Formats: sequence, structure tokens, C-alpha cells
Amino acid sequence: MRSSKGNIIKAIVIGSGFGGLALAIRLQSAGIPTLVLEGRDKPGGRAYVYEDQGFTFDAGPTVITDPTALEELFALSGRNLGDYAKLLPVSPFYRLCWEDGYRFDYVNDQQELDRQIGLKSPQDVDGYRKFLDYSKAVLEEGYVKLGHVPFPDFRSMIRVAPQLIKLESYRSVYGIVSRFISDPHLRQAFSFHSLLVGGNPFETSSIYALIHALERQWGVFFPQGGTGALVRGMIRLFEELGGELRLNATVDEICVEQGRVSAVRLQSGERIPCLFTASNADVVHTYDKLLRNHSPATRKADSLKKKRFSMSLFVIYFGLRGVRQDLQHHTVLFGPRYRELLKDIFHGAELPEDFSLYLHAPTVTDPSLAPPGHSAYYVLAPVPHLGHADIDWAVEGPRYRDRILAYLEQHTIPDLRRDLVTSRIFTPSDFRNELNAHVGSAFSLEPVLWQSAYFRTHNKDQQIPGLYFVGAGTHPGAGVPGVVGSAKATARIILDDFPARRAA
Repeated sequence: MRSSKGNIIKAIVIGSGFGGLALAIRLQSAGIPTLVLEGRDKPGGRAYVYEDQGFTFDAGPTVITDPTALEELFALSGRNLGDYAKLLPVSPFYRLCWEDGYRFDYVNDQQELDRQIGLKSPQDVDGYRKFLDYSKAVLEEGYVKLGHVPFPDFRSMIRVAPQLIKLESYRSVYGIVSRFISDPHLRQAFSFHSLLVGGNPFETSSIYALIHALERQWGVFFPQGGTGALVRGMIRLFEELGGELRLNATVDEICVEQGRVSAVRLQSGERIPCLFTASNADVVHTYDKLLRNHSPATRKADSLKKKRFSMSLFVIYFGLRGVRQDLQHHTVLFGPRYRELLKDIFHGAELPEDFSLYLHAPTVTDPSLAPPGHSAYYVLAPVPHLGHADIDWAVEGPRYRDRILAYLEQHTIPDLRRDLVTSRIFTPSDFRNELNAHVGSAFSLEPVLWQSAYFRTHNKDQQIPGLYFVGAGTHPGAGVPGVVGSAKATARIILDDFPARRAA
């Protein structure tokens, strides 16, 4: 299709996060000319990159799992992922630490896992193996079979319901883990994974226990040069295929004419006609702001606002003089409370006094991300979103930063503040203001059972032809494998809607 001026009318993807880029690559590979519009000055969405005084800080995802999902993207056009980005294996996957001094190195080695579990709780060795079998079963059903399959109508949900019921998806992640494992520390060790996609282990469907088997199946990786290097590799592929990326191109409105999407208008006033639009932006922002002049979208936004959203995050990026030899790439620091803290994070109206932390030390794997003799980090704490706790983060942020850095210095990184070279914070207010995340949620809709699959925002809007979604807010959900899977699901629908597979 061509405009009256003879220009090819392209598909438009709003947002250059992993989901948006993965969808754009699929569309361009299928012969649909595609334009990606990114409002910020750099691509990546949540996978933004900060550079400061020789340090490189990945702003968002740092755990890459299921490399086969990424390899498939490149194979669509006969390319190899390894020619565009190098994924480095990380081991242990995580070091888990508690305040009482107990440590557990979560590795992809059954004998070593058995040894560590046996030292802590001999009766749980067999229980862990049974849990792993369960996790493998839900991986097969919930990810391999359904992770890239759209749920356009309720019948599609009914078809898979018997298997989901058989796998007891109505139970929580923590409930399933507790059935097999009795030791309190080990229960935490094998249930925290749902937090990686924005879910409370005590409320998130046990289907998300599949994350454990997913990591055991394919491993945990980190891109050489940082997560931003993987984003750059995806953009290079997209542009080699003929795709176009525009930065500093903030979308102001998705235009609907004669009942269907017809164009996108930028904040600059430029109007860009399109074949269709796929939004990798926040789902509430898309319906509430970008489609503000379309009454069905306004009603949809009001409905979405009543749903449950994931917690937010407080993140500190910091660089230090010196290299800490005793740290691992990924460290989880459990605070004195678990169930009670998570209740405060997901439902509380105030910032809890205590916290649990995830510490990312990428220079353990790739020293090039810091100047010689230095090391780069980020640490994040899950915190309530702004809809529950309307905290003034301009005031509280610096205080919270100081508390967390003091805690890290006491428990994990001696002399941290003495060796501090640079630091910056990212708060729930930044998630809302910079990323347009509703209530500052870090992972969009909370992954509880009644907000999953068919009950999540659909990959294709049912009332507005030409409107599609990709990313954390649609099926299957957050996390790099999730949003890459959503791109596959959305592309499948689009290519069914446009069987000629060409816009020109």
C-alpha cells in the first residue's frame, strides 16, 4: 500500500524495548516495512543504558534466559545471533544470602544442588527433585506450548483449562514449593523467581514456577558489553532487513479514522500514516493517553485501571574504585522478613522499614563495563507502586539510597561508601514519568491467574482494527523470554490479518 504521495505506508511499532524490537524484526523478516518509534534518546525501553565516568550501567533486565528464543529471531532471516551479540554464561545463576549467614549458590549442577540441599535439610533433596519435575511439566505446558500462542477469545482459554487445572495453577508459587520442600530458607530459594516478572510468590499462579526449569534447561546468560549490546545487535539486524528506527520520536496520539487505526501523530505534530500500529508502550498509557479521543479506548483504560499491577522498584546504579573478588554476578539478599515484607510491598500504603535486595555486579563477568581497576553495580529493592503508596520519592529517594548503600556496606561490600565514584537512582516516580508506567509499576499487570493468558490485555484489540500490543502488559507477560514470546504471538496474529505479508 502506498500513500497519495507514493510513499510506502509502513507498520509502526511504538517503543523499542525487547518486545517491540522482536516484533519489528519478525514483521520486517516477513516483508512488512516497519518503522519503530522511540521517544527517548536511546533505544531499549527498560533496557536503556547509562554511561557515566567510564562506567556502563544497564538500566533494566540483566538476566537473559532461553537464548533459543533470541536465536530464532535471527534465524528468521538466515542470520546467527552470535554474529550480532555474544551471550556469556553466568554461574552460579544466583548467590542467595540471608542475614543469619546462610548462603546458597544456585547452580545448574544437580550433584552440587543435592549437596547443598542435603547439608541444609537432607529430607528436602528428594523434595527438590520432585519440585523440579513439576517445574519441568509447567515449563512444557505454560511456556513451550503456550508462551507464544495468542488467546484471542475465551474458547482458546477453555481449551487449555483442563491441563492448567491438572497442574494446579490455582495454587501459588510458594504453595507449590512448600508442598515439596520443608526448610524455610530453601522455600525462599526456590520461590523468589516470580518476583523477576513482577509477581508475589504467595499470590502468583504456580504456573510461574516454570521459571526455575527454564533456567535449568537453558541456563542464565549476560551479553558481552551489557544488555545494551544485545539491543544494539537486534537493531543492527532490523536495519539490515530494511527496518527504520527513529529516536526522540515521542508518540502523542494513535489516530483512529472510520473505526480503525490510520496514523500516528508525534508530539512534534508530524502525522505518520500506517498500515497498523503495535504498541510496546504501557497498556494503560496506550489506551488512556495515546487513544484519548476514542471512547471505546477510554472505557478500556478505565477497566484496566481497576486491575492489579505489579510492584515497583527502587534502583541504585553505582560505580566503585577497586574490584571485589568475593562477589558473584547475581546476588539476592533476603531481609529478616519474607511473607510479611512481600505483603507490605504488594499491598502496603507505606515504604517498609526493611528490604530484600537484588545486587547486580556485571563486571564480575565483563570487566569492560567499568574503567580499569573499578567495578560497576546496580542494586534494586522491590517497593510498593504509587497507587498503593503515594510516596514523595524526590524526598524519600536519597534517604532510601543511603539506607541501602549502608546495608550493602555492612553485609556485602565493605568500604562501599569510601570507594564510591558515582551513583544515580531510579524510583517509582521515574517509572511513571520516564516510562509512562501506570502507577509506576515495573512489570505492568500483576501476573496473578485471573490476569494471565486470555485475561491479560490481548495481543490484538478486539474493537479497534489495526491496533496490536506487544510487551509485558500483554500475553504472556514480563521478562525477556515473556516479551520475546509476546512478539511471536502478536506477529502470528498480524500475519494472519495481512496474509500477503507485504505493505507495498
